[in-house]
Amino acid sequence: MNFTLITFVTPSSENIRGTSALPYHLIKGGRPTPSLPEGEGDVAHNFSIYTFNNNALSDEKIAEVSQELGAEIKPIPMPRWYRWMFRLHLLVLRIFMKYPFINYIKLPQKYVNEIKAKKPDVVWVMGEELSRVVKQFPNTRRIQVGPDTESLYYYRMMGRRFVMNNAIDYWKCALMYRKYVRMERHFCTDENFTYYAVGEEDVRHLQQLNPKVKAKFLRHPHYEVRQHFVNDNVNANDNRKFHHPKIKLLIAGRYDLYMQQEADLLSEELIVKSEELAPHYVITFLGKGWEKHVESLREAGYEVSHITFAPDYIEEIVKHDIQITPIAIGTGTKGKVLDALANGLLVIGTPYAMENIAVEHGTSCIVYQEPQEVIKILMDIPGNVHKYEEMAAEGQRLVLKHHDRGLIARQLFLSN
Repeated sequence: MNFTLITFVTPSSENIRGTSALPYHLIKGGRPTPSLPEGEGDVAHNFSIYTFNNNALSDEKIAEVSQELGAEIKPIPMPRWYRWMFRLHLLVLRIFMKYPFINYIKLPQKYVNEIKAKKPDVVWVMGEELSRVVKQFPNTRRIQVGPDTESLYYYRMMGRRFVMNNAIDYWKCALMYRKYVRMERHFCTDENFTYYAVGEEDVRHLQQLNPKVKAKFLRHPHYEVRQHFVNDNVNANDNRKFHHPKIKLLIAGRYDLYMQQEADLLSEELIVKSEELAPHYVITFLGKGWEKHVESLREAGYEVSHITFAPDYIEEIVKHDIQITPIAIGTGTKGKVLDALANGLLVIGTPYAMENIAVEHGTSCIVYQEPQEVIKILMDIPGNVHKYEEMAAEGQRLVLKHHDRGLIARQLFLSN
């Protein structure tokens, strides 16, 4: 089959200034796979990619990705009005727009004609804001990968205490919520269109807003894995053990709105219990903005390190045993959680961190509501290390099985 991808950001193996890794790995997963029965891996013989390149990949990087994916990549210039909005500092006008800013972007007719001339079997649009692009190909089979339903994000934000207590933040969220609701209510509803989201609640929320749209939940593929596995049974390497004498904890991601509230509460609890926990754990923060937490935890007696950027992200996380993911808000599936699980770390996370991932609390991960629950688990681990090593291995096995990019690519491409 021939697929034409139209995307706001250029695909790349890791997220670069946008959700660029998801389309990259879906395409990689959609390539013929020698280990599969004959013909089963041939789910997408040809891809061509048209990108607005809003993540500003260089020509050299685009050429590299093109070679890695075996796909032609054609950059599309941003609309003139879009460029002038930035040059003249007119972005404040977004307040008065009925729909989200990016939703006004359409594909220049030149490229519409070019794509139609190729007669692709499926036009694949990446990013929910490009819903107007979907409508430019009315007589073609079309799929759109969200990856989330953005109105759900703002709906959840409006219910958070740290937003409700700030009138400006609440007003901003309410304004954006209404814009995305309007946009999502105007998604295509014809039989030749399917919307995919990597969140079950995202799909339900969209169908409540737009009951006629055909929307499906698609599991998010995991990305790179640095362990050796038994291919036949998708089993993790049973020899992976937690470090001794100190277990290595990892908190990965930027200190931003997504993590701020829960991370602060967790840090406070770690300080309170430092005498009991510091002898057993080394803590690493991977990401920007954690300086205050590093300082306060060191003062409390912990051995702490801070890495603002890792040139090879997977190579860095596999040096650790446990990842704590204190995400306070969000939608869809969290890529950094999948990265940790797929590479054999035990993940301890909030419900928002763990949603839409094929793991279960108590057997393949730990889901917590309050930071005190994390402390209780951390107190228990040193005396029951084997139990938690097995839990990490089970989480890894389930993610490798159910979030395999080849499996998910076949689900996406073979159903269209």
